[in-house]
Amino acid sequence: MRIISVNVGRPVEADWAGQLGWTAIDKQAVTSRVAVHENGLAGDERADKEHHGSLEHAVYAYAREDYDWWVVELGRKLRSGRFGENLTTSGLDVNGAVIGERWRIGDAVLEVRGPRVPCVVFRNWMDEPGWVKRFTAAGRPGAYLSVVELGELGAGDEVEVVSRPEAGVTVADWFRARHGDKDALRRVLAVPGHDSRWDEMAERLLA
Repeated sequence: MRIISVNVGRPVEADWAGQLGWTAIDKQAVTSRVAVHENGLAGDERADKEHHGSLEHAVYAYAREDYDWWVVELGRKLRSGRFGENLTTSGLDVNGAVIGERWRIGDAVLEVRGPRVPCVVFRNWMDEPGWVKRFTAAGRPGAYLSVVELGELGAGDEVEVVSRPEAGVTVADWFRARHGDKDALRRVLAVPGHDSRWDEMAERLLA
């Protein structure tokens, strides 16, 4: 399990980037090692800080294996960073990660916090018919990470899972349950101590 690409971006003006008109979704690979700060990677910025500026969204990871699936599905090449992720992984089941598990990469430690939810900017950036619906149906969202320990990381670094909750919700189940998948929601409800918001959703979906 390793990082094959580290990607950062800065906001640029774009007429397709929703109401804000600015986006930093176009992440480009860097070859040098990168400092990991509390709010993300050095050299990486966010345009929409209201929706993407939280410390729980400090770093976004996506698996090369999921890219390869999309390459076949879309019939086009997809470079690392195309989905706006900071870390492109290899050999790591990002969507099967448990919310709360921690990864050591270089000398930084990151914690899995939840899945990526597709937005209008992502839709317009990809320029694919029905993109949000297709991305959601595929159930390959990638994971947002928070920073637990500061440090540096770079392409080629191994990803070590240093801890994982004994009982928890995977990124994929969180994503599917949020979008109304009843089986995924039942798996979420089976986890002791789950957030009460899932019970509220269950009252609507499973009644």
